[in-house]
Amino acid sequence: RPSPRPAAPPPRRAIANETFDEPDLSGISEPQTYGALRPAASQQTASFEYADFLPRVGALLLDALFAGLMGCVPAIGLALVFMGMAGLSPEDQQAASVLSSCCGQIVYQVILLIYYVTLETSAKQGTWGKQIVGIKVTDLHGNRITVGRALGRYFAKIITGFTCGIGLLMPLFTEKKQTLHDMIAGCLSLKK
Repeated sequence: RPSPRPAAPPPRRAIANETFDEPDLSGISEPQTYGALRPAASQQTASFEYADFLPRVGALLLDALFAGLMGCVPAIGLALVFMGMAGLSPEDQQAASVLSSCCGQIVYQVILLIYYVTLETSAKQGTWGKQIVGIKVTDLHGNRITVGRALGRYFAKIITGFTCGIGLLMPLFTEKKQTLHDMIAGCLSLKK
């Protein structure tokens, strides 16, 4: 019986007049990814059913209704507080009106931010309007989005607003039926 041949010594490499042994990489497989970077096993080969345009419009209208109702209560409260603080003079009433409008808008934007970010990152993966029409928001692998991605998606809607509505019409002609803010944030809107 012949004895096994000894393993060949690793190749040597010369750098800056010094010689180094090449590392033995034979036992290393493909790179590993961890956590949210790796799609779930069931989603690696899954094809997605993208949400259609009209249900998305319906969800947007429902969300506008819900957010408007949530925002009007604090806005009315602020208006009453500022008007009560103002004197009877017209100048005081005008200043109180402007101040209550500004503060009401800030409160409304904070409510919208909390509404969209908390509901899109929740286990239901969508706002109340999206839940009613059967849509969920995911990352590009079909996983639940993170708070950071939800914030990015929320603020990307500002850029979508600068496109005079074209960014909202993009699901009609893009392969994955994404709006501009979906593309910026790396999100998909899928049917549940």
